[in-house]
Amino acid sequence: MKLNCKLYYFLLISVFLFSCSTNDDSDYQLIPEVEEQYSGGQNGTTFNTSAEAFGFFSFSLTSSQQIDFGIGNSFFRQNWITSPATATARDGLGPFFNAIACSSCHFKDGRGRPPAFDGDLAKGLLLRLNIPQTDAHGGYLPDPIYGGQLQDIAIAGQTTQGNYTITYQYFNEVYADGTSIELRKPIYSIGQLGYGPLSASTQVSPRIANQMIGMGLLEAIPEATLLGLQDTNDADGDGISGKANYVFDVESQSIKMGRFGWKANQPSVKQQVAGAFAGDIGITSSIFPNENYPSNFNGTPAPNGGNPEITDETLDKVVLYSSSLSVPARRNYDNQNILAGKKLFEELQCVKCHIPKHTTSNNYAIAAFRNQVIRPYTDLLLHDMGNGLADNAPDYLATGNEWRTPPLWGIGLIPTVNNHTFLLHDGRARSIEEAILWHGGEALNAKNSFKNLSLADRTKILEFLKTL
Repeated sequence: MKLNCKLYYFLLISVFLFSCSTNDDSDYQLIPEVEEQYSGGQNGTTFNTSAEAFGFFSFSLTSSQQIDFGIGNSFFRQNWITSPATATARDGLGPFFNAIACSSCHFKDGRGRPPAFDGDLAKGLLLRLNIPQTDAHGGYLPDPIYGGQLQDIAIAGQTTQGNYTITYQYFNEVYADGTSIELRKPIYSIGQLGYGPLSASTQVSPRIANQMIGMGLLEAIPEATLLGLQDTNDADGDGISGKANYVFDVESQSIKMGRFGWKANQPSVKQQVAGAFAGDIGITSSIFPNENYPSNFNGTPAPNGGNPEITDETLDKVVLYSSSLSVPARRNYDNQNILAGKKLFEELQCVKCHIPKHTTSNNYAIAAFRNQVIRPYTDLLLHDMGNGLADNAPDYLATGNEWRTPPLWGIGLIPTVNNHTFLLHDGRARSIEEAILWHGGEALNAKNSFKNLSLADRTKILEFLKTL
């Protein structure tokens, strides 16, 4: 009997020690964080994961803000028309433009895609044009004739600026286990130019329209938090730097940190929205009061929808709308395979740039978004992504190889909302897996580590990302 008791206690202690060891190695990591499902925080998360998942406002908005959200939504979704027109609140389209509504590129507040075939109407991809020199504020200089963006549609009676076609070069990326995957590199050709040739030094940078969710929450992250993540000269020697872009804020006439756009070239949601109205739809505002004409185009007789064409009151409502779209909640965040994928994502150092979690400030303009723990998986900083993704087009402090870390929240619902899986700044990646394999520069080690994983572990990472 005494021997059996000793054996019992030995086994009990062994089980306890074994459990502790297991906890240190795996169980501890495979427990979801408290409130991990709230990607947009308690006040900025929606639990609707349907095809409308990107289109919901925060229910913590005030009644007045909810009304303004609805009005902003209508101006975001409905088509702008050529003036003169009876609907004077939404006329002024063009004369040159890429889309007739914000929702043309951000369908269901989601993500655009490249044209599926020659002649396919724009679905959210545009071409930026700039020459190597910079302006007085450090921003890029546009093409001297066509300006900073090729607008490939014109109102009736006007000659279009031109159009573009895309062809792809295909090649294979091979994993350590011998399997391979095909990648495609886009090549752009601009043709049928209506106002003369582009400058010989003009650089072309394709940009896909991103999903609209969580923009106010990103704006609410304290600047000090983001600057604290910088490691411009890679002082810690991990091969990853990260730097803030500093750009011109038109309203304050000052230089501020950039947060929005593929190269973080916009300082605020408001300037991002006003810039899109001007560049994409040809709608002037108090921030950008000038039409985008080719320099040799006579704009005097062209129809005009007012000066400016969108009022400050309407612009502010569209800005509120754009700022307060909720972020879909995580799905299956407590599943063991998903948690294993999350752990691998961390071990591969992907979280060095895709910072999982931030806390918003306590003084953001929208009170509901203050003091929220959010999980956008971004640092909003610029990183060298290698020659493979380079557009060779500087943008303020961003070099031709540098791109802002895109937020990953919502990435798993793009197929549900937008019925496609095209990723990266030009939509070249046809899946999350392809997007990972395009990573280079500072992310090359993480990419190579991913390539060295087994198929089972690669699958766990991809399935984890699909829950974001």
